[in-house]
Amino acid sequence: MVADLRPMGNTWPLGPVAAHFSVSLTQDATRAICAWLDLLVLWNAKLDLTAARSQVELLELMLADALVLSARIPQAAQVVDVGVGAGAPGLALAIVRPDLRVTLVEPLAKRTAFLRTCLGHLDRLDVTIQRMKGDQLVTQSPNAFDVAVSRATLSPSEWLALGTRLVRPGGDVWVLLARDAPPDPGETSLEEDASYTLPSAGSGRRAVRYRV
Repeated sequence: MVADLRPMGNTWPLGPVAAHFSVSLTQDATRAICAWLDLLVLWNAKLDLTAARSQVELLELMLADALVLSARIPQAAQVVDVGVGAGAPGLALAIVRPDLRVTLVEPLAKRTAFLRTCLGHLDRLDVTIQRMKGDQLVTQSPNAFDVAVSRATLSPSEWLALGTRLVRPGGDVWVLLARDAPPDPGETSLEEDASYTLPSAGSGRRAVRYRV
């Protein structure tokens, strides 16, 4: 574990990050995010769950995408995050938007164990965890969701093709990008392209929404 990456209790600097994305966090969401990040730091010491090198970097990596998406997902939508890893953006979305019905999909046992620990600690038994790969989920639950999202699990074009099979007609697939160009929409329609930056690093990102 990096020396300056440590639990911070309720002193994680959430305010500036939330303000950067014009999001107002409730007290419950603030407490839950701090508890999740503390658990992540503790587990990371043994399981290597994140490559973040500081508290600020970890905070931005785990929250930025979810804060951007939180204002753009319909009320009470059924959301799936494929390859959620340590919880970004799916678990963060579930915390910021407790009205959403979130399914977290992750094939690695150590990561699903961490996620289950987090959900138990946060008393969020309404969030579903599926230990499997995305193509397995397509076979099990095709066209079962309103919104599908994934970060860095597949190439953008591969994710769009997979996500299209996960959402029902009229649903949305979000493609999260750093340096890649948005994939060709194919049989979907490109509905929204939101550009944003990480507050401290200033590095640019894009969240692109495709309607199925």
